[in-house]
Amino acid sequence: MPNHPNASPIDDYIAGFPPETQGILQQVRATIQAAAPAATETISYAIPTFDLGKKHLVHFAGFSSHIGFYPTPSGMAAFEEELKPYKRAKGSVQFPLNQPMPLELIQRMVEYRVAEVNTKK
Repeated sequence: MPNHPNASPIDDYIAGFPPETQGILQQVRATIQAAAPAATETISYAIPTFDLGKKHLVHFAGFSSHIGFYPTPSGMAAFEEELKPYKRAKGSVQFPLNQPMPLELIQRMVEYRVAEVNTKK
């Protein structure tokens, strides 16, 4: 159960990381919230997830040396050139904790996914 009565599952998830990582996870979360104000927060696949309607928009997760960001394969493909410096998989990218977090890129990726999900309604 949450330590704070108003804590969300994502608050609890973030609280499990070292303070430096918590701050970065909160920045990523705030960036996603700002880019997708109509999205709802949940935990899916055991990681923080933002949903728009009944569709997963993006996921993010903390690790010991990076933040995982999961904008789906289509979200990855749309930003392929900009993501080249990072370790990637079909639907995910790893942003190293020892480098500045590319919040502006994350924002644009979330905005892309919002437009994509809204188009498919």
